[in-house]
Amino acid sequence: MPKFILASLFTIAFMLVLNAFAQSDAAFWKLNEQGGITRLVAETPAFTDHIEMSGKFISGVIRYGVNEKKELYLSRDLVWPMLRTIPNNTHGSLIRTQNINPVLLISVNHQPVEKETVESFSIHGKLVITSNINNKLQLERTLFPSVDKPAFFEKYEFTNTTDKIICLVLPELNITQETSASEGVGGSYKIRVQSANSGNFSLQPQEKIVWFVSFSALPVAGEDLVLIPENELAMREQLVLQWRQKLVLHTPDSILNTMFSFAKIRAAESIFQTRQGPMHGPGGLRYYAAIWANDQAEYINPFFPFLGYNYGIESALNAFRHFARFMNPQYEPIPSSIVAEGLDIWNGAGDRGDAAMIAYGASRFALALGDEKTARELLPLIEWCLEYNHRNMNARGVVNSDTDELEGRFPAGTANLCTSSLYYDALNSAAMLADDLLLDKNLVKDYKSRANKLKANIESWFGHQVQGFETYRYYEGNEKLRAWICIPLTVGIFDRKEGTINALFSPDLWTGDGLATESGDKTFWDRSTLYGLRGVFAAGDTERALGFLQYYSKRRLTGTHVPYAVEAFPEGNLRHLSAESALYCRVFTEGLFGIRPTSLSGFQLTPHLPDSWNFMSLENISGFQTQFSINITREKEKIRVRVLEGGQIVTDKLVKNGSQLEVIF
Repeated sequence: MPKFILASLFTIAFMLVLNAFAQSDAAFWKLNEQGGITRLVAETPAFTDHIEMSGKFISGVIRYGVNEKKELYLSRDLVWPMLRTIPNNTHGSLIRTQNINPVLLISVNHQPVEKETVESFSIHGKLVITSNINNKLQLERTLFPSVDKPAFFEKYEFTNTTDKIICLVLPELNITQETSASEGVGGSYKIRVQSANSGNFSLQPQEKIVWFVSFSALPVAGEDLVLIPENELAMREQLVLQWRQKLVLHTPDSILNTMFSFAKIRAAESIFQTRQGPMHGPGGLRYYAAIWANDQAEYINPFFPFLGYNYGIESALNAFRHFARFMNPQYEPIPSSIVAEGLDIWNGAGDRGDAAMIAYGASRFALALGDEKTARELLPLIEWCLEYNHRNMNARGVVNSDTDELEGRFPAGTANLCTSSLYYDALNSAAMLADDLLLDKNLVKDYKSRANKLKANIESWFGHQVQGFETYRYYEGNEKLRAWICIPLTVGIFDRKEGTINALFSPDLWTGDGLATESGDKTFWDRSTLYGLRGVFAAGDTERALGFLQYYSKRRLTGTHVPYAVEAFPEGNLRHLSAESALYCRVFTEGLFGIRPTSLSGFQLTPHLPDSWNFMSLENISGFQTQFSINITREKEKIRVRVLEGGQIVTDKLVKNGSQLEVIF
């Protein structure tokens, strides 16, 4: 069959699949004027959902919703990652569920609350719930974590909506629970529920009063916290504003702009100040005060330099320093995870290709940060990880590993496509880094030579026809399509891009929630979907990538479970693990805009402006020891690419869409 006919058939199939999914996915949430999203209860059926929010010493998974009578459901699973429990392992954080409803403790005109009817939910760095009490009071609840204390807060703002004075009693709460000393690494912990601004109030018509409730925990022997809730809310709002103003995406699509802004919040907030330095943690009520070679080293650390969030950059450096502790002359594997605030490790799945993940992430991070001192510090770790992979090549010249990052959930053979692809990218980055640092030219040549050979070996060993598509087998003997066939596209290997993209977007792999892990299985992981979308953009198939990105973003931001990328299903109940949100942002920075760090002072830029857009931009980007912006506009059949640093033009070129440019500061 001629190629143009085949391409047309795939385009038609693509549109049919996308339209079918789009029609089946309702938008329950709407964008609001504050840059967040709102769900009006009167317009939607009964529902429940959950969202995670984090600070340096606290994380909360808030479960909320309404029943058919519009009555509120609210529960809080609160995590204190630095209050370690026994056994002090990956999951050894103090966790408690708090189901208290403080509204049931107040009185209105000397009567208990008879009825609370929820009107709306809003989200933007905090969860806001508006409701009506006894047809007399408007209530606005605001739930948020402390930025730097082990406390979670709820603000209750009551407004008298009648034309009469209302007597409102807000009780003083001081509920304390002590955990068993035998269950805690630090002995007994004290969990406290407290109120602020309590008292008896005569509320005039339209007058407001604010009441706060906090949930905190400390060692029993520790000093009590001094909490000023108004200040805590201001700090949280200021931090969210800081993230919002950095690395700002502008496109004609408000859904994409908003979800990108939201993704920065979830990606950046989940960093915990452990005794061994700041550790970015996935979350999900399981993964705190610990780091992983995939979530941290591979997924999020290469993103932090572009966000310009200093605490995030500090956490990335801390992660790489922790992994570097385990370099050894015997080249035994580096642990997959360093847990319990750095005091223990986890390597229960064996070598998952962790050294490839670390080399990939550390080299990209060093290039993007652009700091020579940091690059030289990370170089020994990068070199060790590259040598580890080199020593673990099989007879066909691809890298052996026990499993991959799915840790045996799905078969990965003795050598998988993901590990070799990450090693390939790390070799290229390391060559760029070594060249920029003026290291031995023979080392640069060696890395480039290894990369070229590995690329050929990836093609000869993994290149295969699978289920009728000219794509990749994930491992020897693999006969089913796998989501991770997208990995070569994300590292600049486009030899099989047509067959791979067709396979990714075929009914064999694409589901209502993105890529299935394996053809014929219902399991999906957002990380592979986001890698896939990034890779398809990078490969230049912009229109198909955009259509599926828009569908995915609408589903995650305005559908039934909002507002962030999730980990997996059915495992984990769609947890809002943090690093997945960084992967969402990288769909744009590395996919749509095509930013690829190539030195400490510059990058390759390969923008892919969609046909239906006349502009797109990234503003206030950090990296390469500067701040800059990228503005893309359409001019007839070409695009204008402008890169500005401090308001001064660095690059201004009229080029064909999809052209590759070099940007040097």
